[in-house]
Amino acid sequence: MQIQLEENRMVKFLQKFDKFPFVIKYQGNCYTVGEGTPIFTVNFKKELDVKELLKSTSLALGEAYMRGDLEIEGDLYETLDHFLCQMEQFSTDQSLLKKLLFPSNSKKMQKKEVCSHYDIGNDFYQLWLDKTMSYSCGYFKNDTDSLYQAQVNKADYILQKLYLKPNMTLLDIGCGWGFLLIEAAKKYHVKGMGITLSKEQYEKCKERITQEGLQNEISIELLDYRDLKYLDKKFDRIVSVGMLEHVGREQYHQFLSCVYERLKPQGLFLLHYISAKKENPGDAWIKKYIFPGGVIPSLREIIQECSEFCFDVLDVENLRLHYHKTLLFWDKNFREQLPIIRTMFDEEFVRMWDLYLCSCAAAFHNGVVDLHQILLTKGVNNHLPITRWY
Repeated sequence: MQIQLEENRMVKFLQKFDKFPFVIKYQGNCYTVGEGTPIFTVNFKKELDVKELLKSTSLALGEAYMRGDLEIEGDLYETLDHFLCQMEQFSTDQSLLKKLLFPSNSKKMQKKEVCSHYDIGNDFYQLWLDKTMSYSCGYFKNDTDSLYQAQVNKADYILQKLYLKPNMTLLDIGCGWGFLLIEAAKKYHVKGMGITLSKEQYEKCKERITQEGLQNEISIELLDYRDLKYLDKKFDRIVSVGMLEHVGREQYHQFLSCVYERLKPQGLFLLHYISAKKENPGDAWIKKYIFPGGVIPSLREIIQECSEFCFDVLDVENLRLHYHKTLLFWDKNFREQLPIIRTMFDEEFVRMWDLYLCSCAAAFHNGVVDLHQILLTKGVNNHLPITRWY
């Protein structure tokens, strides 16, 4: 009787997601949700506590999928695409998830959080990223662009926006594996510096710089952005791609203060980051398993913070669908490499990472999140072209 009651409660909860038809399988019983021919089936192999669904829908379903207690009969991305267009039906009890959703922003904690994701291993990332080793949104100028071409396009687009000239200095905050800096040095003959908290990225970045013979043009430091204040130099240009999401809401002012202090007057700053429609603490499953401590800023709060430092906003561009396409490429590559990946990680990790890539693609497709590039100058700069030169 108790099992039947739990089953009824769970089915009733999931029946809210009725925008598209699907089937729920549970204990040999089948329930159709929505009208029309079912697109996929959610097969529960084990009982799912409804209390956990109410506490955090994404965490409960995500963990069940990772354990294999929940199977999707159909395409995983398509299933998530249909669920995430109904995000208003998801439950999150912030009071019960306070420690997970609102962690410390200390240097020690943020270094640990960043390394937990980016130090999984360069050999792992090399399997499914393209050869540029770019782990951020590509830029698809043509429908036929490969992932590699899109990442080259993205780097070129950012560097064009920065209006670089030979011998300028460029700081990359959160430089990843260094492709953007290498392109800047090779194509624009600038002097670049990159900082990261990831030891794996740091080592690979140094290796790539040496291979390119750019040791005199580019330097890489294992450095927290908050320690930029101790540098004794300023830069003509500063760029940050996909790093702001790790800063934390309480630290946006400090982050922008560090940028402002290191940027020369009239210098350009390009900020590329995943953005949310409104200010919220983020998704519980993503924060527990993928990006601990990660927070997605809203566009309006970053623009507001920028105004506090007299940053002049030149342009704001949304590349949301470019990230959707990038993530689908990544997941395709990831699945093609599964025989190798399964020798490196257990099945729970494999299912977790596949779920992460597909859910993020679905989130961008449904406008749950955006990808914004903001171009700013430190104070007014009247020496730039008055049209979008890039």
